[in-house]
Amino acid sequence: MQSHIKRRHAFLGLMIVVFIGLLLLSILLAVTVGAVKIPLGDVYRIVLYQSTHFRLGGIETGIRIGDIDFLTKGTMYEIVWNVRMPRVIMGAIIGVLLASCGVVMQATVENPLADPYILGISSGASLGATFSIMIGASAVFSGWLATMGVAFWAFAGALGAMALVMALAHVGGGRITSAKLVLAGCVIGSLCSAFTNMLVYIGRNAENMKEVTYWLLGSMVSAKWDKLGLPGVCMLAGLLFYLTQVRTLNTMLLGDEAAITLGVNLAARRRVYMVVTSFLSAVAVCTCGIVGFVGLMIPHIVRGFVGSDHRFLLPLAACSGGIFLIWADVLARVLMPNMEIPIGVITSAIGAPIFVYMMIRKSYGFGGR
Repeated sequence: MQSHIKRRHAFLGLMIVVFIGLLLLSILLAVTVGAVKIPLGDVYRIVLYQSTHFRLGGIETGIRIGDIDFLTKGTMYEIVWNVRMPRVIMGAIIGVLLASCGVVMQATVENPLADPYILGISSGASLGATFSIMIGASAVFSGWLATMGVAFWAFAGALGAMALVMALAHVGGGRITSAKLVLAGCVIGSLCSAFTNMLVYIGRNAENMKEVTYWLLGSMVSAKWDKLGLPGVCMLAGLLFYLTQVRTLNTMLLGDEAAITLGVNLAARRRVYMVVTSFLSAVAVCTCGIVGFVGLMIPHIVRGFVGSDHRFLLPLAACSGGIFLIWADVLARVLMPNMEIPIGVITSAIGAPIFVYMMIRKSYGFGGR
């Protein structure tokens, strides 16, 4: 029995290494795909030169779009290094962030159908973004608050919704339980959605309504090198923090009563995890809009294959989330000519049938139950 467990742990450890390699490989492959045809060798020469300043052969070849030849090196650099590469890396960052948050959220509320947006995070962010676009912060505030962009107000709305959920979960006294958090999230999420719909309804600017709709469906189109810093740092910090909490996350799967006998204060840990997960989810939302299904589907699927041990589930789900969102963004860019599909549509279209299949599997369980 012990030898079997050791072999399984060794296999899962090897799988983590393999999936990290697949994530890096996906980044390298995805940057070569796009509506503009660029020779594969030129793509990698540009990436190698920009990363290491090592020049491998010439990079002066042309790019053909229809009947027009673009022979300038600057155009090729712009497409590969300043358009595709930031989008691919942003997709990896947001995918890792949402999937890892989904793992922790599902353990915290003891429900495999939970996702990072269950506490009304997406609804709060939607309200903040809709307020900024439809009403305009300058119409309500003055000074520096009036100059903040859509991302700032989406972030503020997400954190505001989180604060209201935590306050509502405290109503009536007693400790914060998973049931209280879920119910509070449903209430606050419904209220935020109602106010969002009201702002859209009273709005009269068709262009603003189109921008709101596109933002709510998610997109990586705004990804730039200078916008990778905040989500990248938050992703690394959050993932490292979660990896230090794997024993507590495993204990949560046993239930509150069993945790109390083990001397673990789940109420305090649950509060900390909710705050951290909500903050990281808010960062993801304000960066690229609402990208649904990743935090729900990826942990659910990975758990079905590797089990509920968070020592292996968390890193494997994080890598899988990054890989999935990278290629979902590629599909969003190339699936329809001369048009980009919102990435939220792609993730839902792919995730829904896979999730249904996982739901009807008779052998699927959660937390050993």
